[in-house]
Amino acid sequence: MQINPARWIEQRRPDRAQRPFWIHQAAEYLLGIALIAQGLQMPTPVIPTVVGLAVLLNAASVRGPLSAFRVFGRAGHALVDLVLIAVLVIIAVQPVIEIDPFGRMLMGLVAVVLALVWYHTDFGERPQRRPATSEERARFAGRWVGERAKRLRGPRRP
Repeated sequence: MQINPARWIEQRRPDRAQRPFWIHQAAEYLLGIALIAQGLQMPTPVIPTVVGLAVLLNAASVRGPLSAFRVFGRAGHALVDLVLIAVLVIIAVQPVIEIDPFGRMLMGLVAVVLALVWYHTDFGERPQRRPATSEERARFAGRWVGERAKRLRGPRRP
């Protein structure tokens, strides 16, 4: 069975409010930075810091307006988000690895916030713009120069 995340994303409920993707990315950056900053202040900083770095790298490597690397598309990013949410929940509730109680609470809270952000995000890819022709560029430049020249001349006197 082949998984097609793009089709799965398109079939999500359209009746809820969907936020632009840049808000999703900004929220992931903030959550990742918060996990890293708080993780570095804990007695056992490795796990919250590594998970925060994973959230940060996930936000930075998707093709979107606030991306740094643009490695993969938004549909793949949605699936990676679900994996990160599951990892955060599992780490927060598992009893095997010793983590500070505040760290557990923080990772659980970040998982809830990330799940809400994920649920209300529009993951649709934006269509690519076609490049402007030389005629369109020349028309734009002529209008721009003409408008600036009119402003410099000031109002006409009769």
